[in-house]
Amino acid sequence: MGSVLDRERAENDPALTPRSVLASMLLGSTPPKLPVAVLVRVGEMFGFSEGSVRTALSRMTASGELSRDTQGWYALQGDLLTRQFRQGQSRSAVTTQWSGRWRIAIVDPGARSAPARAALRTALIRLRFAEQREGVWMRPDNLDPRSQTEQWLLADAQCRWFLAEPEFSFEQTELDFVAGLWGLSEWESKATQLRKKMHALTAPLKQGDTSALAPGFVLSAAVLRHFIADPLLPRELLPRHWPGAALRTDYDRYDQIYRSVLDDWVRAR
Repeated sequence: MGSVLDRERAENDPALTPRSVLASMLLGSTPPKLPVAVLVRVGEMFGFSEGSVRTALSRMTASGELSRDTQGWYALQGDLLTRQFRQGQSRSAVTTQWSGRWRIAIVDPGARSAPARAALRTALIRLRFAEQREGVWMRPDNLDPRSQTEQWLLADAQCRWFLAEPEFSFEQTELDFVAGLWGLSEWESKATQLRKKMHALTAPLKQGDTSALAPGFVLSAAVLRHFIADPLLPRELLPRHWPGAALRTDYDRYDQIYRSVLDDWVRAR
């Protein structure tokens, strides 16, 4: 069974296409709404023609991923808008005080179709639960799962919920259990790599080097995906030198520099 990080990567790590570039640009924008001219220019950064970008925009609008107003501005909607909400939660990393209790979801017995099983699994992962064994999902009770209404309603209709204080042995402490359940060493290693990449790109961006925009764009998207894969665990259960806060601080600084250079490049085109 893969880690939560593996599953999030499979869900959120698309190939570089006009659609993925447009989605990433809007996902990284606040509010998630941009004029067509900007989206066309960002597509050009990756070698996509204006025609291919406009075709992708039309298809995304037809599929319900985007909406378009009369002035030619495109905005996220549907699943992509939900993803940006999760992304914002992940980037801010706001949690509640942890009492030591865990929230446990037991999936109700009964046959389900493959799509129904997949939808439930996706909902629980997006609620940042981890599967301890088949049909048993859990996490420390420091997040309100109801904040993601759609995912909560889907999971709540098929699960029974419990609050408990699990007991752990000397052979496997609570910290060991958590580290294995979420693959924390992998998240930590990836976060360290992303910090190094941001540091390496910051200098050319500060100098206004526009050749850094395309790799910087891909890097920004990778960091935001990595935030989504953060289980947002209580501080008491994290490794001593957990890089979550440092990654967020570095990204805030990097994003400000990157956005400034990108805005200048778009205006100059």
